[in-house]
Amino acid sequence: MIPFVDLQAQYLSIKEEIDAAVLKVLQSTQFILGSEVAAFEQEFAQYCHTDYSVALNTGTSALHLALLAAGIGSGDEVITTPFTFVATVAAIVYTGATPVFVDIDPVSYTIDVTKIEQAITAKTKAILPVHLYGQPADMNPIMEIAQRHGLTVIEDAAQAHRAEYKDQRVGSIGDIGCFSFYPGKNLGAYGEGGAVVTNNPEYARTIKMLRDWGQEQRYHHVLKGYNYRMDGIQGAILRVKLRYLDAWTEARRAHAALYDQLLANSDVKTPAVMPYSYHVYHVYVVRSQERDALQQKLQQQGIQTGIHYPIPVHLQQAYADLGYKAGDFPCAELVANEVLSLPMCAELSSEQIKIVSAAVCESV
Repeated sequence: MIPFVDLQAQYLSIKEEIDAAVLKVLQSTQFILGSEVAAFEQEFAQYCHTDYSVALNTGTSALHLALLAAGIGSGDEVITTPFTFVATVAAIVYTGATPVFVDIDPVSYTIDVTKIEQAITAKTKAILPVHLYGQPADMNPIMEIAQRHGLTVIEDAAQAHRAEYKDQRVGSIGDIGCFSFYPGKNLGAYGEGGAVVTNNPEYARTIKMLRDWGQEQRYHHVLKGYNYRMDGIQGAILRVKLRYLDAWTEARRAHAALYDQLLANSDVKTPAVMPYSYHVYHVYVVRSQERDALQQKLQQQGIQTGIHYPIPVHLQQAYADLGYKAGDFPCAELVANEVLSLPMCAELSSEQIKIVSAAVCESV
């Protein structure tokens, strides 16, 4: 079996450091927030080239609190893409605001910047681009549009740790950047985790209060807040893993280059890398009109794959109340029917990639 992601192999490669970091937290009994989380916040902010980082319990919480800190609420509209994990849209709905979708670019699969401006109304308060699969959205046009219309830009960087747009780290370009540390992410916790990064001290201060019941100091509740705090153990684990992220990213990029080479003459479409992009390949996504048959054939050969994502959010039953229908975003719908994620993690071997690639070439 060639796994889609091999978390066990990753753990074994850093086991001694991880075990020592976890034991240190257990001995300190700082199980919620604490010194390890505070240290991780400093290190992650520095890594993202931002002034502040606030650690949270999930990437979804990061999006939710970023929107709240930006003043998004009932009656407002937030422009985003329908081709994303559902949490992007759920976080907008949590605030009482309305998601407004814009179709994706057919090459990058990120939000089509040429369609954003026509979606802006008097109710629009923010743009929420998604750096999908590890590739940044085209941020310069997004920032220019936002500046002209007085909108906040919140980056969904949940799949894009270490990715860069024109030599700028994602998360540092907009007003707030949001990250997930779900275990399978390029930088993953051993449980749930998330963070926001920003250069705005007021946003950072507000999000710190909101994550901890709106407290500025214990039992002094300034805001109506939430229980979105990061566990001390996750902070300690992420500090260890952050030191390896550059090396793991280079491994992913090397694996992607090998896939590109081996699949060049196949009938699948390999990922495009945009000229502005330092792609970090959270997933390596190919396209095939025979996607489902291809996935089944690979499964029969012991090769795990994934589909990110088979149904765009505007066609999900849970969001039918937004009033969209099939055909509204044709590019997102077409791509959703064709994408297939091949095994991708730093721990893959060249031999495994060759086996996967040969199986793909034989199956389509």
